[in-house]
Amino acid sequence: MTRYKLIVEYDGAGFVGWQRQDNGPSVQAAIEAAVHGFCGERVTAHAAGRTDAGVHALGMAVTLDLTRAAETDTLRDALNAHLRPAPVAVLSAEAVADDFHARFSATGRAYLYRMVNRRAPLVLDRGRAWWVPVPLDAEAMHAAAQVLIGKHDFTSFRASECQAKTPVKTLDDLTVARDGEVIAMTVRARSFLHNQVRILAGTLRLVGEGKWTRADLAAALNARDRAAAGPTAPPEGLYFLRATY
Repeated sequence: MTRYKLIVEYDGAGFVGWQRQDNGPSVQAAIEAAVHGFCGERVTAHAAGRTDAGVHALGMAVTLDLTRAAETDTLRDALNAHLRPAPVAVLSAEAVADDFHARFSATGRAYLYRMVNRRAPLVLDRGRAWWVPVPLDAEAMHAAAQVLIGKHDFTSFRASECQAKTPVKTLDDLTVARDGEVIAMTVRARSFLHNQVRILAGTLRLVGEGKWTRADLAAALNARDRAAAGPTAPPEGLYFLRATY
C-alpha cells in the first residue's frame, strides 16, 4: 500500500462541494472515479478542506492509498486524463509517509476571497468572484480586519449549522488589498469554522462601503452572536489556496 499526496485545482461551479453526496456531483467522487478508471482500485480521497458548493481550489491537498505503486508523474497524468471533462486538475503527485493525512496532518490553511469592484457586470470572472458595483475602500477594510487577528470566539462568524466543537479559532493573518478593480482578502489559520471566511468577507464589505467602522467590527466579534455580523458572501468568490504541513 502506498499513500499519495495530490495537489488539486478545481472550479467549484457545478459541484455540490468537495464531499461526496447523494444530491449531485462532488470533487471527491470525481477524483475517486478517476483513480478507478486508471487502475481499477476503489479508494477514499481525503482533502485538507471540505469546500462547499461553488467554492474553488487553487491548491487543495488530497491523500489517497493505492495497493499498487505508480510513478508520480504517471499517476498525475493518468488521473487528469480520466478527470476530463470535469473542471478538476491534479497539479502534482508525490508519495508520502503512511501516517500523513491531508486533513489531520495540516498545521495551517489559507483561503482567498476575490471581489471585483466595478460598475460593469462580470463576464470573464462570472462565477469566479463576487461582483460589488459600489465603491469599496480596501485600505479601510484591511485596517478594520486587524481586530480579528489572534485567538477569539468567532461565534458571530460561523454558520448556524456549523458542527465544530468550539467557536474559538486563531487567525494568523488577514489581509485585504486592491489590485486595480480586484480586491483580494487572504486569510490564514490552522482551521476555520463553517462559512467563517465568507462571513468575514461579507462583513468587511460593510466596512468598505463606509457603513461600518473598525469599532463596529470589534463589537460584532465581541457579541458572539451570528446576527451581529454581516451577511455571508457568495461562494463563487472563495478559493482554497493551500494547506501547510
